[in-house]
Amino acid sequence: MCDYSLMSFSNRLARQGEELLTYRFPRGSMGLASPADLRAQPDLPHTRIVRIWSRVWEVFETGRSYSVPAVCVPPGARLLVRDISEQLQRELKIWRTEEAIFTQVTAASCRHRDALRFRNGRQVLLQTLREGQRVRILDLSLAEFTEPRAEALSRLDREAYAFSGPTLAAA
Repeated sequence: MCDYSLMSFSNRLARQGEELLTYRFPRGSMGLASPADLRAQPDLPHTRIVRIWSRVWEVFETGRSYSVPAVCVPPGARLLVRDISEQLQRELKIWRTEEAIFTQVTAASCRHRDALRFRNGRQVLLQTLREGQRVRILDLSLAEFTEPRAEALSRLDREAYAFSGPTLAAA
């Protein structure tokens, strides 16, 4: 669902087929957000401390705060993760575009738990992804890996899936 650290923000459930972005919420936690919600956000300076103080001042002046809603994904949902950083590709031995299963690594309170599990079994906490990482919700039901479905991958996604990332010799 949503990491414990995002529970104080407004949130909603993800929709199948929806495109999302990783977003660093005001308290510093990484989560998923809709690009439309991010575009609607007031234009604030980009440094983190200035952003935080701008939000505090906005609440003080108006009594309300604009908050980007966190988009919650149920464990077991199948995702298509795009534009994976070269560093993460090397570390996890994955491609630039990969399918992943959304999972939670712990039930412990006050710990980040949202993670992505890739085909090769490697997992990464959502917190370690870079801001702006593109994610498409392929299927919200409990999923296990199968071959990539043609209807889920556009032509460009299929090309990126087939031709980017480490070579077989490097893996």
